Amino acid sequence: MKARGLNQVELFLSDGVVGMKAALARTYPKAHFQRCMVHVMRNICAKVRVDDREAIMDEFKRIHQQANKEGATAALHEFYGKWNKAYSRVIQELKAIESDLLVFYNYLKQIRASIYSTNMIESFNNIIKRKAKPKAEFPT
Repeated sequence: MKARGLNQVELFLSDGVVGMKAALARTYPKAHFQRCMVHVMRNICAKVRVDDREAIMDEFKRIHQQANKEGATAALHEFYGKWNKAYSRVIQELKAIESDLLVFYNYLKQIRASIYSTNMIESFNNIIKRKAKPKAEFPT
């Protein structure tokens, strides 16, 4: 992207690809980095018991539904306290990326819903692929 002329990035949203944050910091040191909350939730679901998934997801969703960053930080720490005993490894992993979870709160409330997750970008890319892919044959 830099070689193609992109001089600066304000916000980089990623699903947690290994090395992405370090590469971004080298290439665009002023850019903010936000982990995709939906991908974080999927990772949590993969590591908890099926019986606990609904409860843990309901509580985790409260984090990105807060009015401000302070409320979100309090909700996140409350989440840590409640689930640390049962899922200490999951909580340790979340604490390791905590600085990347709530970056979207630094932006206007009107755009937060579109920047806490890569889902909107992924959906747009899928539409482009579907429309750009020529049909080789017709079913009838």
